[in-house]
Amino acid sequence: MIPAPDSATVPAKGPAPRRARRLPPAPLLNLLALVLGLGVWWVLAATGLVDVPGPWPVARRAGEMIADGSLLTDTLASLRRVLIGFVLGVVLAVPVGFLMGWYPPVRALLEPYVQFFRAVPPLAIIPLAIVLLGIGETPKVFVIFLASFLATVVAALQGVTATDRTLIDAARVLGAPDRVIFLKVVIPASTPFLLVGARIGLGSSWATLVAAELIAADKGLGYEMTHAQTYYDLPTIFVGLLTIGVVGLVMDRLLLRAERHLTSWQERR
Repeated sequence: MIPAPDSATVPAKGPAPRRARRLPPAPLLNLLALVLGLGVWWVLAATGLVDVPGPWPVARRAGEMIADGSLLTDTLASLRRVLIGFVLGVVLAVPVGFLMGWYPPVRALLEPYVQFFRAVPPLAIIPLAIVLLGIGETPKVFVIFLASFLATVVAALQGVTATDRTLIDAARVLGAPDRVIFLKVVIPASTPFLLVGARIGLGSSWATLVAAELIAADKGLGYEMTHAQTYYDLPTIFVGLLTIGVVGLVMDRLLLRAERHLTSWQERR
């Protein structure tokens, strides 16, 4: 008679492990989203549910603006304003945010002003900018700068205050001075926050563009859209909207790529 095997030596049969689902690649999903969006747009325009031009009239108008050079001129003018305001805002926001995060007295002095101006929409700043700075390029760049600065400075501040206290204490135990701690511990830990803030600031800069170009502009995507509004030229307005969205998306992807490169040590999903 063969003895029954000891239950302790027999491995328990559990449920078979689930196979991980293979999701479609991201570019394919992006393409699918684009096709679906165009389809919904075409249906809304074709059925008259929404009084908007369809994709074909907008594409035809974009071709006309590309042919006469106006789209390129307006895009470059707007891009120049956004880049100047955005870069100036980030360059100033980084040291200010770091100082506010590292020194509580500086934070107590400056944070009320930062939060106050965050609550004021950029459109409300335009009359003051015109009175103080005139009607040239300066007020346009200033409004975009303000939108970029406020988003980035809060992210830099949050990055410093969110740095793991254990890392700072460990560095101090090892004899590192405050300068080394700030450079080697705080700044690397704040980089993900800072880059997210820069992306938000870039979006705010483009969102402020149309309002900024209301200040006596003679070219730019926002100016072209405002001018087209007077004649109810919806295809031109749609061309401006799509151009702003596409250029903003490309710039955001570039920032995202830089973020992944600079924070390659960070665990991602």
